[in-house]
Amino acid sequence: MKLHGKMLGVSEKCFYTVVLACTIGILLGSFFDFQINEGLANVTKLGSFFAAYGCYFSYCLYPAAGMCLYKGLKKKGFSMAGTVLLIIGWFLAVYYTNTYSGGKLRDLLFHYKAGESSPWLSVLNWLIIAALYVWPMILCDKILDEKDADRLVAVGAAILIAGVVSDNVNLWLKQVASRPRYKYLITLDNPRSAFRSWWQMVPNLAGSDDSFKSWPSGNMTIAAMMFSLPMLADVTKKRSERRNFHCFIFACVFVLLYGYNRIHMTNHFLTDVCFGTLITYLIHAVVSKALLPVEKTK
Repeated sequence: MKLHGKMLGVSEKCFYTVVLACTIGILLGSFFDFQINEGLANVTKLGSFFAAYGCYFSYCLYPAAGMCLYKGLKKKGFSMAGTVLLIIGWFLAVYYTNTYSGGKLRDLLFHYKAGESSPWLSVLNWLIIAALYVWPMILCDKILDEKDADRLVAVGAAILIAGVVSDNVNLWLKQVASRPRYKYLITLDNPRSAFRSWWQMVPNLAGSDDSFKSWPSGNMTIAAMMFSLPMLADVTKKRSERRNFHCFIFACVFVLLYGYNRIHMTNHFLTDVCFGTLITYLIHAVVSKALLPVEKTK
């Protein structure tokens, strides 16, 4: 039976399907970005909730990766190093959530207003976020297979490294492109006149102004982390190709829903969404390929 290479825990066919889908989206959006947003944009309360808190599931991969590193390094006799990396994985999830969604969560839970509300409410909010990322570590502690310590370390390291690199690459590209968001354009008298396609970059124009940070989508950078889920499933007990594929399908559905949400909520154009997904996907693929041993699937 012919063997095919694996990428991120699934067959290369799955990998190239995602790359092809993103490429088609980029080509389509290059011609019809503005028209697509005109047809789909419609801010809703449900959409706002999903936009603010949907990435929680992606961030759960950080403490999960930390647990992979902990269990793998512990078996190899490096318990202290594993503990430190476990804490780092957990902290990254808390840090990114507090940075990107903390303000919305403080407002939702406590109607917190900086300078007016008690600072202890902010501390309590941080503790709640911290607690929300304990369960992925507990779950992974129970389901991860400790037989292959090297593979556990490789998977954990790949998820952590690729996640941090993707986030920073995205932040840099937003400054390089400085493309105005659709939600900013529709506040103008003539939105089309200020619209710019993704290749019409004006470097460093954005500065700290979020209105000019449309390309690429940062939220899709986070959402696309879910494509690492099959790789994580591949180091669990009773692992199987079928389970990995189901995780891949779940990741695809999640990313599609989140991509639609970014357009629907007037935050991004189709090309922003596809580039954000593709850049993250390729970074995760390259990092995992560099760290993991060669994988084969029938």
